[in-house]
Amino acid sequence: MSSPAAATGLFAATWRRFRRNRRGSAAVEFALVAPVFFALLFAIIETAMVFFASQVLETVTQDSARQIMTGQAQAAAYTKTQFKTFLCGKIPTLFACADVHVEVKSYPAFTAVTITEPIDGGKNFVPPTSYSPGAAGDIVVVRVFYQWPLFVTGLGYNISNLSGSKRLLSATAAFRNEPF
Repeated sequence: MSSPAAATGLFAATWRRFRRNRRGSAAVEFALVAPVFFALLFAIIETAMVFFASQVLETVTQDSARQIMTGQAQAAAYTKTQFKTFLCGKIPTLFACADVHVEVKSYPAFTAVTITEPIDGGKNFVPPTSYSPGAAGDIVVVRVFYQWPLFVTGLGYNISNLSGSKRLLSATAAFRNEPF
């Protein structure tokens, strides 16, 4: 049987060898830093995707709203479904057209415009139902919504504004209809 002093000496010698050995230090340091690095990297990528998708939605909304502003949608007697189909024809594969929601409201003056938030108290999206492209000279507000799924929310970075780890993307175009 070894004495306690010998065991303590053996432990001390082993500990000194372990502290001097640097062969695995890079792997240990990487294991400590990697989760934070990858969480930050994925958060940056997801934020960039949200901004990119939001800009695409904004561009598509502006381009599609031009149909109403110039009176082409009114002349063709577009319904809400037909206008949404026209809008979806301009959307790239980034969005699922079934999840795109469109709201078109007309007003007599810019001071009469009221914008309501389509999110209820439980952080649920309440899809708009109105479609009124107006007549010549009317003020029209076209809003398009899309519920963008988020994936990095579990890592402590949460930019969702809807329940279920989703971000409501919205794009708005406000204009006066041209005389048509």
